[in-house]
Amino acid sequence: MSVPAPGAPPSGQSLFKPGEPDGAGAGHPMLQLEKVSKSFGSVRVLHDIDLTVARGEVVAIIGPSGSGKSTLCRCVNRLEPVDSGRVLVDGRPLPAEGRALARARADIGMVFQAFNLFGHRTVLDNVTLGPRRVRRVPKPEAQRRARALLERVGIGDKADQLPAELSGGQQQRAAIARALAMEPKLMLFDEPTSALDPEMVNEVLDVMRELASSGMTMLVVTHEMGFARSAADRVIFMDGGRIVEDAPPDEFFANPRTERARDFLAKVLTH
Repeated sequence: MSVPAPGAPPSGQSLFKPGEPDGAGAGHPMLQLEKVSKSFGSVRVLHDIDLTVARGEVVAIIGPSGSGKSTLCRCVNRLEPVDSGRVLVDGRPLPAEGRALARARADIGMVFQAFNLFGHRTVLDNVTLGPRRVRRVPKPEAQRRARALLERVGIGDKADQLPAELSGGQQQRAAIARALAMEPKLMLFDEPTSALDPEMVNEVLDVMRELASSGMTMLVVTHEMGFARSAADRVIFMDGGRIVEDAPPDEFFANPRTERARDFLAKVLTH
């Protein structure tokens, strides 16, 4: 992702630009999960998951609590190691550990339920830390890019403040900017609005919608059905650690194929 200089983008230009493929994975899907299984002790939380996400595709993962959504998301960058199966990012198997895994993770941005910002560092420092330490971007360039990103997510005036001085929605937008500063090929969102007050949800979803429209590949675990319906290219419905349905949003929400999905939607869409 190349970040333009600070200031409003020209009319019709997206706020964000996705990372360009380096050529090594050209022709491959951006993300592939092949027969991925995961257990915590005696409890199996993922059962032989097969999932492919194309370049530039936005996939929303929905389902009841405990269905394995967040675990699947965390397995993509090995925050949770898989018990069996393979995860491939941009055509390459995800390394199991060490420096190779660290390099692969640098290409995968992740935004969590909690903001996970460093409380003793300014917002600007939070956003520049990864590029400077991992990508070896010189400090002036890292700061220029960071300020541009903070402008893009609507908190350019908060760069020199500490996270505690920001609202929850502003902190989550800072977390998104921090992830984007690494110029990722793939963005993972693990219920990024679940910790926010209701009035702050839309300001984060608006940033995510703009990011989706820019062509960034995104895997989004969410309970926001409106976002899944309007911004996703596909909806994955999970239950019991399995993918139960995989369909375009209009098809899924209008005519779910399984009784389990119909029951779920009947409950969440009436609240």
